[in-house]
Amino acid sequence: MKISGNTIFIPGSTSGIGLALALALRDKGNTVIVGGRRAELLDQIAAEHPDLATVQIDVSDPASISAAAEKVIRSHPDLNVLGPIRKLAAFVEHLQTQPSATVITVSSGLAFAPLKATPSYNASKAAVHMLTESLRLQYADTAVEFKELVPPSVATDLIPGQRDSSFAMPLDEFVAEVVDVLEQHPEADEILVERVKFLRYGEARGDYTDVVATLNASDPASSGA
Repeated sequence: MKISGNTIFIPGSTSGIGLALALALRDKGNTVIVGGRRAELLDQIAAEHPDLATVQIDVSDPASISAAAEKVIRSHPDLNVLGPIRKLAAFVEHLQTQPSATVITVSSGLAFAPLKATPSYNASKAAVHMLTESLRLQYADTAVEFKELVPPSVATDLIPGQRDSSFAMPLDEFVAEVVDVLEQHPEADEILVERVKFLRYGEARGDYTDVVATLNASDPASSGA
């Protein structure tokens, strides 16, 4: 994936990691479309950042996804970067018409080491990881590449108290490192900041049991995002 000159749609990006990445990728010379459910937040973003495009989308509503996809493709026919996976079915046909295109999914460090307090979350992120791996194989002979963003705990409001947790990676540091990885390692299938490698590679290092014990001895906000 090239770091500039893209047209990027980021659904669910009216706050937190999504919005921060939208702004960072815009600053790298990309056209960025922000998607979200709440019209008032989209209006606020459009007023504060007039160079960001916005589109309303409710990812729990198939009709909303279809309508948003139609609007985005009509308004930005050069769209070639998309995240996350839920919207793939609505966009993949269009993405295959581009010279090169990228789908970026978002999993978590918890896809690789479980936090006992969040079993459903751990499982859903593990599913995102394996789905991304599988789709990368299915689309290997097309112009569409699949990348997986694997956050550690990041200082957002995802979990109560996480924004102020001493374990959470500051949002600006996380985004800066993600952009650096994209820029320096465009061939990488996984976008990994240094902090998440403790969780990601526990099994490969042979210390998985210790990783899980350390993770669960901490407070919930120390988890992966």
